Parts: sequence; C-alpha cells; structure tokens
Amino acid sequence: MWIADHWKDYEVIDTSGGEKLERWGDYLLVRPDPQVIWDTPKTHRGWKHMNAHYHRSKKGGGEWEFFDLPEQWSIQYRSLTFQLKPFSFKHTGLFPEQAANWDWFSRLIHQAGRPIKVLNLFAYTGGATLAAAAAGASVTHVDASKGMVTWAKENARSSGLSDAPIRWIVDDCVKFVEREIRRGNHYDAIIMDPPSYGRGPKGEIWKIEDAIHPLIKLCAKLLSDQPLFFLLNSYTTGLAPAVLTYMLATELKQFHGQVDSQEVGLPVTQSGLVLPCGASGRWEADKV
Repeated sequence: MWIADHWKDYEVIDTSGGEKLERWGDYLLVRPDPQVIWDTPKTHRGWKHMNAHYHRSKKGGGEWEFFDLPEQWSIQYRSLTFQLKPFSFKHTGLFPEQAANWDWFSRLIHQAGRPIKVLNLFAYTGGATLAAAAAGASVTHVDASKGMVTWAKENARSSGLSDAPIRWIVDDCVKFVEREIRRGNHYDAIIMDPPSYGRGPKGEIWKIEDAIHPLIKLCAKLLSDQPLFFLLNSYTTGLAPAVLTYMLATELKQFHGQVDSQEVGLPVTQSGLVLPCGASGRWEADKV
C-alpha cells in the first residue's frame, strides 16, 4: 500500500462506527467513511469536540452540522497551500491520500532533466496540478466543473503558482481528449482521477466501469514519444489494483515501462492502522 504519511497539517486521528475523526489544520471534522466497518470505543476527546460533523442520510446524501468552523480555511503540504471549505456530499476540496502520488510523480519530473508536459484529467481543485507545476512541469488542468477550476486557480494563487505554466480548461474530459488527438497535441505524462459516477456539463453520464478503459485507450494516443508516467486513480471498490495494472499495461505496451498498482491509504494516529482510500495504478517509463 502507498501511504500518505508526510502530512503535518492533516491527520486521521481515529476511526469507528462508519466514521473518521480528522484534523484539517486547526479544525476537527467527523465524516462518514464506507471502509470503516469496525466499531471501537471512541475515546479521543475530538469525537465530542469536533468543529463539524457530516451526517449521512439513510435516503442517500446527507448534511453538515457545524459547531465552530469558518467558511473557508487553508492547510499546507510541503510548498503547497490549499483552500478548504465544506461542501455538498461530505467533501472539503482535497483528497489527502493523493499526497503519496504527488510525491512519486514530483520526483520523476525533477529527475527527468527535460521539459515535461502533464495532462491532468478530472483535475478537481488542483492538488495534482499544483504538485506537478511546483516540480517544474507545464500542466493542462481539465475539469467539467467551472466552480472546481475556479477553486483550483485559488489554490494556485495561495501556493505562489499564479504565474506557473498551467492551462485551465473547463470541459468534458473525454471530449477534450478527442479534440487534442485531432489537434495532434502530445503530453509526456497523464494523470486521471475520475469519479465513480458523474455527469458532464451537458448531462453526459460517466460511469467508471464502462468508460475508463476506452478513455485510457484514447489517452495513450496523446502520449509523446518519450512518456514519463501515467497515473490512474480509482475510488471504486469494484476496481481492484490488478485491474488498473492490466488496463495500463495493455494500452501502454508500445512504450518501455513498468506498471505497479496498489491501494492508497492514510495512517490512523490512535490505532496505528492504515485507512484504505481507493487504489492507484502507476505506469513509469524505464530508466534510460
């Protein structure tokens, strides 16, 4: 498992009864987590003194209960600063476990010794975009939500990356990839962080099990003659790491590289366990 264990401003303090107690900077949040199927005593004081609690509804969805939480606050990871705010369906605008992947590809970009062009699809609030830009890459950031791209730009400003070579695109990711193929554009690295289920700006339905393999196949056409890496994330429990490995290995076999796929996770302070947070598939070019 790849563990995001270099955070200072974030931690999973405890997990129990379908929920996790987290520290985001100075604030404690309790949020539901489908992986937490164990029920252990909630001895940490944070369970009774949280700043906000997201309650899941039996009918689906849920709502926040706030005790003492600002509308927006920020946390840091290495040189990056992220703006956070609680919004619909329990999210805060960041997936902290992805820091394990940021560290991996940042090292590859640093060591490449050449300009690297990165395409980040389903780029959300820009965690991976900013990590790649901070490492020296030029990045094309694509998300179907205008609000998310605006938020990502805000994170870029907070991180001192306003002038970094980042292209911000609001578009359906599949359509953007198809257009880039027609334009003859190429990238040295691709990051894909697709949702399990979603809708595009014109109501297009995205279901990961149906759509992910065709999109990987399309993206392979966008890779340059010397690709550096390809990262695929999945939060869908039905897609085992071995499935990610197989899809990447099949579609990138014309390039010289290796695939490794693992669960990604976050350490839990109270128990010493690691909370699973989905899986990632990493294709990395062979060292020349």
